[in-house]
Amino acid sequence: MREHGGNLDLAQQRFGGRAEDWIDLSTGINRLPYPVGEISARAWSALPSHAEIDALHQAARHAYRTSAAIVAMGGAQAAIQLLPQLAAPGRARIFAPTYNEYAGVLSAARWDVQEVEELDALAGADLAVVVSPNNPDGRQFAPKELLALLPRVGRLVIDESFTDAVPQLSLASEADRPGLVILRSFGKFYGLAGLRLGFALGDAADVAKLAAMSGPWPVSGAAITVGCRALRDDAWAEATSARLVRDCARLDEMAQAQGWRFVGGAPLFRLYEMPDALVAQEKLARGQIWSRVFAQRPAWLRLGLPGSESEWTRLAEVLTR
Repeated sequence: MREHGGNLDLAQQRFGGRAEDWIDLSTGINRLPYPVGEISARAWSALPSHAEIDALHQAARHAYRTSAAIVAMGGAQAAIQLLPQLAAPGRARIFAPTYNEYAGVLSAARWDVQEVEELDALAGADLAVVVSPNNPDGRQFAPKELLALLPRVGRLVIDESFTDAVPQLSLASEADRPGLVILRSFGKFYGLAGLRLGFALGDAADVAKLAAMSGPWPVSGAAITVGCRALRDDAWAEATSARLVRDCARLDEMAQAQGWRFVGGAPLFRLYEMPDALVAQEKLARGQIWSRVFAQRPAWLRLGLPGSESEWTRLAEVLTR
């Protein structure tokens, strides 16, 4: 199991408490989730129909402002697991540091994997991966920058898991270009990671391959119901995006008061640098607030955004102890 946020069981083992006692800020998941509403009994008891899955795809096209081919999957991670099978193993280049599953999954499938720190270094790869906004440092790339890479690589994968609140960064409208694959996560922005829903967009041939590998029922009836509802709720998405901007500024101000240096971030998480991130993590954990640290970057600490006002108050109290 590679290092990830959301490992609240580790926090409980070290510092005690029940899961519900903790504020888990170790992930980039919205802590004020979309209101699920009622889910029909049929959504739980019947296999999803082709029409229902197609309705989910249409809702995703609406939210992502695209007409490209699309396939729903059990989270963006499900798509990542299948990426190595889109072509025979070759040279994979990954813009890094970033989400560590890409390197692990491709290496396990016998791709020659290299992590690089500049976009130009991706040129010549059979498969190039860029996460934008990047996780964990929030680095962003203009769509034109990324499209310029397309003729220089065999296949370009853009992970847009944190793009919902910054739609101007999305390449979804260009996803039908041959060689371009876009991954979207539903659970992060909508705060429903447990639903396990994500999407892959691309040209018809690549999406057909991913769909075939995913099987006939890639997502649950409940995921279809909630996904269709949420992805068409433009008012909720706009209000949430505006709130996240305000909350990012609020968290940055609190971190600055601690003497932490802002490294970067996206609308659902912030990354800070300090003398010893483990010391900061332990301080927060003693107030039952869990954060994300990085073994290879001992000065980095990442925090998701608190949700309710009581969570913000508790974070402020723990930080000032």
